[in-house]
Amino acid sequence: MRGVSLGTGSGGNRRTISARKFRPGRRDRHAREQALVAAAAKLFASQGYDLTTTRQIAARAGCAEGLIHRYFHGKAGLLFALIQSRVSKEVAGLSERLRRAPSLEEELLQLVDWEIERMWDDRDFLRVIIPRALLDRSQGKILNRVGTSRHVPAIAERLRQFPQCRKLSAERLEALAEFIKTLGMMYGFMHPMVLRQDRKRARRSAVAITRILAANL
Repeated sequence: MRGVSLGTGSGGNRRTISARKFRPGRRDRHAREQALVAAAAKLFASQGYDLTTTRQIAARAGCAEGLIHRYFHGKAGLLFALIQSRVSKEVAGLSERLRRAPSLEEELLQLVDWEIERMWDDRDFLRVIIPRALLDRSQGKILNRVGTSRHVPAIAERLRQFPQCRKLSAERLEALAEFIKTLGMMYGFMHPMVLRQDRKRARRSAVAITRILAANL
């Protein structure tokens, strides 16, 4: 087999690597896992979890179907990986992209706005996972374990910088962080997607509630 030259090494000898290593489509495990998760997200959103087959996911990802069972132990494991992937990106985005505000009210407002936008952007994903959680209690527990258990502490940590929040007990601070997530879910997903409310009107309602909350802390 012809090799790929990498130039001249010490002593004038040219280094050659087999062309097999550069075959198109050969990716490492992480890349294949990411491709399968991305394909599952698209198919789950477009045709539902139950109607999506592992064969369809593998074909869309350009991978062998057996890798789904090898890496994720089936479609349910792939859904779990999808949840983990979403949560990891959300927590990282919250820390890296959202600057801390100078006042508590401004921080609460930007956190609620962040949650509203996040829920709207994730609406296809939520359309998949919420029915699954209603039908399968284990899915709801998984979503809570990898979602709330990581996201709520990240919000609480941001709030802890403000004197008003440092006066709160750990339990109340966590409840406040939970409430911010709840506002995002209600006005970023439930109101526009389920109740078919105008998004601008939903946002105004969330802002009004947040201002009332800030004034009473």
